[in-house]
Amino acid sequence: MPAPDNRQTLLLLRFCTAMRFLTLVPISWRAEDDSHHFAESLAFFPAVGCLIGAGGSLLAVILLAIFPQPVAVVLILIYLAFISGCLHLDGLSDSADGLLSSRPREESLLIMKDSRAGAMGVVTVVCLFLAKYAALSAMPPKVFCLAILFMPFAGRCAILLSMAGLRYARKEGGLGALFYSNDSKNASFLALLALVVVLAVLAPGRAIPVIAGLLAVNFLFNRWCRARLGGATGDTLGAVCELSETVVAIAFAATLSL
Repeated sequence: MPAPDNRQTLLLLRFCTAMRFLTLVPISWRAEDDSHHFAESLAFFPAVGCLIGAGGSLLAVILLAIFPQPVAVVLILIYLAFISGCLHLDGLSDSADGLLSSRPREESLLIMKDSRAGAMGVVTVVCLFLAKYAALSAMPPKVFCLAILFMPFAGRCAILLSMAGLRYARKEGGLGALFYSNDSKNASFLALLALVVVLAVLAPGRAIPVIAGLLAVNFLFNRWCRARLGGATGDTLGAVCELSETVVAIAFAATLSL
């Protein structure tokens, strides 16, 4: 029988579990142990989001040296979508199909479980891309790179906030339910605190609008999910991530004079 893992190894295993779930980064080390670390890996979601943002910000600097900013924005949006395997965009599309269907709770949940994209889902994803594109294209290059750093960071924090505020809606469980634990509220508080601190250091003039926008979209979307579905699902957690990224981009664009 192998010796128990020490604390440092456990933390690294939980970080790798979060990376494998939230990104396409090929980390194979002890992937077979992921099922034991799903709930504990939740605390590393903001760190993974920050790494995605840091990679995107660096990529943005490179792209801006080669292409006009509108082209760089499109390529960055493709990066943000595909680095996570379009996981959150799929959740947004499915959530739109279910939540906007005006069907009863159980039927809405069945619609969201269908892998096929409906008209509402497609339109919502297109509108979200247009909103991100418009906001990012309006920014000076330095602000654009900074916004890219914070968008994935805030989006993964929003997932924790949603989990802290909503129970899991599906009685039969699901992928999102694997990450629920008694520490969800603590993880969400620490995630929000980390986001506030990093904003205060790197973008102090934008900290209040970004946090206010993030909390507002989280509160309103969670309230809608509670009323329509009775809680959260894996799809709605992906949706709140995408919506929060968009709100961060808009908040940065709205504070260009700061």
